[in-house]
Amino acid sequence: MVVFKKVNASDLFVSEPNPRWFGNPGNEKKSSWTNENWLKSRFHFSFAEWRSGRPCYGCLRVVNDDLVQPARGFGRHGHSNMEIVTYVLNGELTHRDSMGTEETLGRGSIQFMTAGTGVQHEEHNLNKSKPLRFIQTWILPRKVNLTPVYGSMDAAKEPNLESKRINTWLHLVGDVESTDSKPKIKVNQDINLYVSEIEESKSLSIEISKGRQAYLVCVEGSVSLNENTTLEKHEACEIRANGELKIVGKSTKERAHVMLFEMQRA
Repeated sequence: MVVFKKVNASDLFVSEPNPRWFGNPGNEKKSSWTNENWLKSRFHFSFAEWRSGRPCYGCLRVVNDDLVQPARGFGRHGHSNMEIVTYVLNGELTHRDSMGTEETLGRGSIQFMTAGTGVQHEEHNLNKSKPLRFIQTWILPRKVNLTPVYGSMDAAKEPNLESKRINTWLHLVGDVESTDSKPKIKVNQDINLYVSEIEESKSLSIEISKGRQAYLVCVEGSVSLNENTTLEKHEACEIRANGELKIVGKSTKERAHVMLFEMQRA
């Protein structure tokens, strides 16, 4: 039997931080930087100024739902000893880093960094009229001080990618030590990330094996779980125990869109 614990939208911390915290210029007249026109971020776990939340879930250390306004972004900053995975929901994310990487990714794309011994990067929404929304996840690696690596999957270069996640699981992230060739990218941890867009009244199932656990995030629309729990946009669910999870798309203005992180039980 699958056991799950719902994480309500009200359980998340909503942050609208000072732009100076991430290497951005201050609120100068010429640039009109303010808290309101820069970033709104929802934290699933303790992060930045929020210290009273859950510290993690298994190897998931951070799940942040970031909405970045036009012509705004995170200035250059550093990371180390973390696997960082970013999934783009809307808009265009431009990434630059100290390894010489620079690229712009749109909806459905995913990027990762093995921060390892240390890497500097910046993330921006260079579009002057459209906001950018993405989910950034930090995963605790099985080994520290690895050589930094960057990789990505550009949805615009993948034929019919959107159809491959409608009413079915698209396996985006897997373990570098796994022989499974399906994941688009691989990280240094025993974790899998699946995404799906589920049409109204359509259902999708996944088996949570013994010794495993999962974290399900509803990023768009609304779904029901095993017919007795509803997740709205921004809500999540901790899933434990051995059994099948059934997810059904519900009627909303947005098609249901979910991310499922499946990992070894802590």
